[in-house]
Amino acid sequence: MLYSILIYGSESAVAAWDPGVLDEMLERHADLRDDLQAQGRLGTVLRLMPGTATTVRRPRDAHPLVTDGPFAETKEQLMGIYIVDCDTLAQAHDAARRLDFEGATFEIRPITWYDPGTIAARIPQV
Repeated sequence: MLYSILIYGSESAVAAWDPGVLDEMLERHADLRDDLQAQGRLGTVLRLMPGTATTVRRPRDAHPLVTDGPFAETKEQLMGIYIVDCDTLAQAHDAARRLDFEGATFEIRPITWYDPGTIAARIPQV
């Protein structure tokens, strides 16, 4: 079954990390991606831009409300998404555990439909 692992955290806390802490966290993410890729169980992985680059759209009558800012009424921001193929929910939880960092919240949710699309993998320069 496919699962999404949604990664929530405080962008300001992550931005304040010492470079070594960030490097260690990114290394653990790379290790998990390498392991899942080797097993043919890795889907799309996204690291989202900061909330300051976000707009929010809410439907309102004929004129939807669109606002600037990271505000979906939460204290944490959605920072990234993994799509993983796991035999059990326990395996998906184990994958999320390997991504742990201080202050993070991981939402593991089964996926009912997945279309990887045709966009080639890339890391844009920001």
